[in-house]
Amino acid sequence: MSESTEAPHSGVPSDAAPIKAVPVRHYGRWVAGVIILFLAFIVIRSVITNDALQWPVVGSYLFDSRILHGLQNTLLLTVLSMVIGIVGGVILAVMRLSPNPLTSGAAAVYIWLFRGTPLITQLIIWNFLGLAYSKIGLGIPFGPTFISWDTNTLITQLTASLLGLGLNEAAYMAEIVRGGIQSVDGGQLEAASALGMSRGKTLRRIILPQAMRVIIPPTGNETISMLKTTSLVVVIGYFELMQVVRTIYSQNYQTVPLLITAAAWYLFMTTVLTIIQYYIEKHFARGSAQTAASPTKWGSRMLGFRVGRGGAESGGASQ
Repeated sequence: MSESTEAPHSGVPSDAAPIKAVPVRHYGRWVAGVIILFLAFIVIRSVITNDALQWPVVGSYLFDSRILHGLQNTLLLTVLSMVIGIVGGVILAVMRLSPNPLTSGAAAVYIWLFRGTPLITQLIIWNFLGLAYSKIGLGIPFGPTFISWDTNTLITQLTASLLGLGLNEAAYMAEIVRGGIQSVDGGQLEAASALGMSRGKTLRRIILPQAMRVIIPPTGNETISMLKTTSLVVVIGYFELMQVVRTIYSQNYQTVPLLITAAAWYLFMTTVLTIIQYYIEKHFARGSAQTAASPTKWGSRMLGFRVGRGGAESGGASQ
């Protein structure tokens, strides 16, 4: 008996032409891209060639010692205010979630008060607190005072700036942390309780590490916002970047180039903070299924391609 050497019937004619995949042509994207490039060219050319912006003056003041000193104070305010805000926010969030109505109510009132009044008003109140309370002391209520300080001496411009920025930020961070804690599955809290873990230990070792994936992105945004919000302390005269710039251009009347100098430093610092935020988010996203899409995959989707195991495949219609 002889065996058949014919290939099994595949159902496809042997003379059929191979299918050629043609990528989808997005003409609207090309038109929009050309328009955007044209507008960007016009804006950049106008900014570079505009003599009124006085770029040589910007360059001469960019690393001026006074500007760098103001920049240092701005960074100091940002770091210390965010530390106060984050620590205070965690404490307020835990209080807000407490089953004790007095503890929860006190945190709710704090958040309501500091989120409901303008930050600039809070800064002015802290700076002029001595008008309402000439002395701040420790003692027995309705009894003797053991120690006291002069309010104007105790609360300097730096202290008033930190109190205004930090305590206000704590109210916003409390809601961010509370949302992060509530995003963790409640079953994990029950499992920790079954293992005999205290509430504090459960919070530190189980709840907060998982909540960080939700907390980090808005906290990064709050930090960047805080960097720019520090410019509000100019109303109480603290010597930060914007106050330095105002002092200099009030003397030499080079208003525009000095404002550009301040904007350039703010833009540089926010860029650095954005990069730091990206790597922190990447660190806490390890092991999570909801990791951010990589730039390559995101860009491929935007360009009309999908990325598979075998590489990029064109998503188009067959012809």
